[in-house]
Amino acid sequence: MTDRLPAATRPGRVLLQVADLQRSLDWYTGVLGLEVAERIGGEARLATGDEVLVELREHPDTAPHPRRGRLGLYHFALLLPDRAALGRFVAHLTGRGVDPGAADHLVSEALYLWDPDGLGVEVYADRPRDAWSWQGGELEMATLPLDLESLREAGGGAPWHGMPAGSTVGHVHLHVGDLAAAAAFYEAALGFEVTVQGYPGARFLSAGGYHHHLGVNTWAGTAAIPPLDHEARLLDWELLLPGAGDVEAAAQRLAEHGAAVDRGDGTVKLHDPWLTHLTLRTG
Repeated sequence: MTDRLPAATRPGRVLLQVADLQRSLDWYTGVLGLEVAERIGGEARLATGDEVLVELREHPDTAPHPRRGRLGLYHFALLLPDRAALGRFVAHLTGRGVDPGAADHLVSEALYLWDPDGLGVEVYADRPRDAWSWQGGELEMATLPLDLESLREAGGGAPWHGMPAGSTVGHVHLHVGDLAAAAAFYEAALGFEVTVQGYPGARFLSAGGYHHHLGVNTWAGTAAIPPLDHEARLLDWELLLPGAGDVEAAAQRLAEHGAAVDRGDGTVKLHDPWLTHLTLRTG
């Protein structure tokens, strides 16, 4: 049994608890450009083409997600297929009067938004892998000002027609209580590889040499607690592995490291030391 996740591993959909489903749908379709694939009662699935990226679950009286003091979701990130698409998205946001956060991370260019419940969403495009720089086995990443005008020009003046086909959940970034404990769980037990560990207060992990499928940080503060049941939050995120054998190998490895795993219907469900839930399945 290998101790690493297969190179083709990637994140799947994220499941979010929200206060008002219609309000959230208006934002996720109108601002992000996702399509409603299914809506049943207080739940909805949002997609591009055949791939569901976000599931929303309405819970009455849900309070906004606090910006500080909570473990769990920092943001989830939607990866666009190319820089031109990100440029069209920049122009789209400008047209709607939305002023996002923005950063050049060397390996990618990223925009940062918050949904109506205060949950963090990144929308980004990667630079080509041959433009990434590795030093001493560690990938060079940074947070630099983003050239928004250059991005707009890359869009070629074409209109934004919604999240393009081929968009995926590129990574998930979590608040954790301790980086060493996070490494023990996500690296040693689950099987990610660390790509960046010199970033202040954070660590980035991936499968197959990607810059990161998972980010973990301690920026929520030493007194941070898991989100409360009545708060907007990440309920679960998926990790897609190539085959059923890969899912079982990861489950065995996690169990050997003391994690409680729940097998059923071809999936493995578990949670990290800070009660962030994760589902492993093939995809």
